[in-house]
Amino acid sequence: MIISVTLSKPVKNIEEILGRPYQRIKIRAANNSNSTSYMLELFTQKQAFHEQKSESELNDFLEKHAGKTFKNTLIRTESEEITILGNKKGECRRLVKKIDTAPKPSNITWNRKKNYLLPEGKAVPFLVLLGVMTAEGRVINSKYDKFRQINRFLEFLNDILPQVTKSVQNRPLRIADFGCGKSYLTFAVHYFLTEIKKIEVDIIGLDLKEDVINYCNEITSKLGLKGLLFAKGNIESYSYENSPDIMITLHACDTATDYALDYAVKHKAKAILSVPCCQHEINQQIDKNKSEEVFRPLLKYGILKERFSALVTDALRAEYLENSGYNVQLLEFIDMEHTPKNILIRAVKAKETENKGEMLENAEKLISGLQISPSIKKLLS
Repeated sequence: MIISVTLSKPVKNIEEILGRPYQRIKIRAANNSNSTSYMLELFTQKQAFHEQKSESELNDFLEKHAGKTFKNTLIRTESEEITILGNKKGECRRLVKKIDTAPKPSNITWNRKKNYLLPEGKAVPFLVLLGVMTAEGRVINSKYDKFRQINRFLEFLNDILPQVTKSVQNRPLRIADFGCGKSYLTFAVHYFLTEIKKIEVDIIGLDLKEDVINYCNEITSKLGLKGLLFAKGNIESYSYENSPDIMITLHACDTATDYALDYAVKHKAKAILSVPCCQHEINQQIDKNKSEEVFRPLLKYGILKERFSALVTDALRAEYLENSGYNVQLLEFIDMEHTPKNILIRAVKAKETENKGEMLENAEKLISGLQISPSIKKLLS
């Protein structure tokens, strides 16, 4: 059985053949109770599109395009990795590599024996449909990092649930996920709260890509999930019918994170879980010649300037959130070896905030020293 396929290196006239200038296509199995279907994610330079095919339709598609329309194709089955390479003459070469399916020694796999909130060995419907698990509950090797990421996020959520739910009575717990994308976390939060914690929820996922929203709503409908909706919208201008108790974001790009934090604060969210991404704004504003001399060694080299800018961005976000009445923690979300975007901002609404002036003063000193004008200051100061 085919588990996953990746097609890359398209021919020049790809748009004439498939209707769009696809750069690559990723395919994964989605096992249902009665049959095997496949989810296709088709990428152009700026967009991602989604399709679904049956097993026979996928075989026909690969027969027509593997090594031909796309010069590189990698097919992974339960026992083999098959590489199909095409050349300019239209010839195809097929390479087959056997996969060692024998159990690994315990000294290698000991770190996988963790008691996850979503445990291994038990099929979780949304994880099966999204291609993270098999129908038997086995985590697919190539998706293990995603599985760990989902569970890690749920751990952070679980820690703050008692503080949030004690003030929520006689109604569902309201959660907004801004920039939800393919919504691995949105589905995970819904499953964890409804199936494991037995908490009634009202969750909305928001994203700008209409095809992604349609795809997520299709999964919601297919799984018969209640209290979960996806909508197209911009974080800056979206109007949530009810203010969320918890606001989450995973890798909302650049200032989208700032607007999400601003939304949460202005709508009095009880908790915020945010993993920022792509902190370009401050990196683009910083000029080493205008910054105070003490910062210049950090701004001399591009890679240091980029990392320093990201840390400055998140430090300022934390200061302004504390000033807005939240207890804030900056935590390691996932190991650096899996993703460099590994800082999670966790903020829980406090009764009273002390030393507000001190927080604003600290933020202002940093802003002044670097001669920058960050969005978070304009939004939350």
